[in-house]
Amino acid sequence: MSAMPPTPNRLLEIYLADHLAASTAGLALVRRTAASNAGTALGDVLRRLVTEIEDDRRTLQRIVAELGFRESKPKDAVAWLGEKLGRLKLNGQLRGYSPLSRVLELEALSVGVAGKRALWQSLQSVPGLSERLSGFDLDHLAERARRQRAEIEEQRINAASETFGSR
Repeated sequence: MSAMPPTPNRLLEIYLADHLAASTAGLALVRRTAASNAGTALGDVLRRLVTEIEDDRRTLQRIVAELGFRESKPKDAVAWLGEKLGRLKLNGQLRGYSPLSRVLELEALSVGVAGKRALWQSLQSVPGLSERLSGFDLDHLAERARRQRAEIEEQRINAASETFGSR
């Protein structure tokens, strides 16, 4: 006898829990990257993005609650730990922050923000969900994620050019 497949509502709950967990890792990453680049133009951009990404995460938490779902503490813990373990990658020097660290962190942030934009767009596409989420401006959230990614991409391209360009 096979188990019943999960309902669309259950799949949505899992999807949102996964995005919420990813936002835990993304927020830790953007905070760390901002701190590592404090006092630079990149650090200024990232410091502002920290505030926006914190707001996006709180909005996602409110959406989860509005839909009657719960956060997955185990998934959040695994995502948080994964971000910490990601720091152990080789970056071309034995200790400290390297230009390669900056490039890799900006790439990860870019991918994460692209995923966040996809989340907001997916929520917009679900029939009947917009009524349940009428108190949330998903268009604004998707547009903000588009802008955040464009800013991160500009910084990532600059970091790659500085890191890998001949000197």
